[in-house]
Amino acid sequence: MKILLLGEYSNVHATLAEGLRCLGHESTVVSNGDFWKDYPRDIDISRKEGRAGGIALMARLVSLLPRLRGYDVVQLINPMFVELKAERIFPLYSFLRKHNRRMVLGAFGMDYYWVNECCNRRHLRYSDFNIGNELRTDEDALKEQRDWVGTAKERLNRLIATDADNIVAGLYEYWSCYEPLFSEKTRFIPFPIAMPQRSEVSDVEGRRINIFIGINKTRSHYKGTDIMLEAAKEVVGRHPDLCRLNVAESVPFHQYRTMMDSADILLDQLYSYTPSMNTLLAMSKGIVCVGGGEPENYSIISENLLRPIVNVEPSYDSVLNQLEKLVCDPKRIMRLKRESIEYVERHHEYKKVAKQYSELYEEKLNN
Repeated sequence: MKILLLGEYSNVHATLAEGLRCLGHESTVVSNGDFWKDYPRDIDISRKEGRAGGIALMARLVSLLPRLRGYDVVQLINPMFVELKAERIFPLYSFLRKHNRRMVLGAFGMDYYWVNECCNRRHLRYSDFNIGNELRTDEDALKEQRDWVGTAKERLNRLIATDADNIVAGLYEYWSCYEPLFSEKTRFIPFPIAMPQRSEVSDVEGRRINIFIGINKTRSHYKGTDIMLEAAKEVVGRHPDLCRLNVAESVPFHQYRTMMDSADILLDQLYSYTPSMNTLLAMSKGIVCVGGGEPENYSIISENLLRPIVNVEPSYDSVLNQLEKLVCDPKRIMRLKRESIEYVERHHEYKKVAKQYSELYEEKLNN
């Protein structure tokens, strides 16, 4: 098959492309590298700031149109798959639909259905937008509501979701928003991870435990890393002989990976039910995740034995208590390190995930 992966979130498409190539498919990634994270891509469509940047990107896309046709499958990372206003994406989507065989919409991050379902149906116990029945009122949450509800972005998302041949969700949370509305074409497929060449986990016996947290300074409050950071500082303050803290703030992906390599514990995704791409990457290296590991995460992948994630509720006390228990129990850390690697290998290994995608694509093409 000839597959076009358009847009990027957290290395999902770049990793999936490698898996598809291993299976013998031709795959092309066209993206901006997910902004400052600078993930690999085959064709770069990053945008410079300002109106001139928008005009330059439009010209770049027009010049690329002949290369964006003739694919068996085009998969979009999000309704906003290029850095343009939603109004300008409508005709681009129409072109892609007309000149390619099948269209797949990714439910991998922020979009109208994620915002609307969490704010109105509130089917999740907590999320980026609600804690129980209470809506979050921090500025980032309110901004996303203004951006996606009652706007051109909503209209674009509705159009693509209705028109696309399939919708693929990478996390339980996103699946739970789309499946009730588009049950006939929504599919859950785990995120893909390229397993590192590493045969054994690092021993923590007799040394200080390395705690690691990545901070996006523009989204820290919204994602809860501000709470996790303060809890980690408190634990290190209480047990300086047992642990230390390393913080990465808005660094490119290659630097983030290097900094992560020495970690034993990762703090990530306070408001999530499930591990993200960054968390899964850490787990593949034998790093224990403190974050999202709710029962629904294990249920959707039919995992009945492994429980490698130290699940926390979205509160300072929960993070503090769970992290403190963990650093005081090196034997548990070693067990969870091994389980983390096994978990990612079992459910997220990129060639296994790519096979699930190729089967979905072929099923739709054959129909």
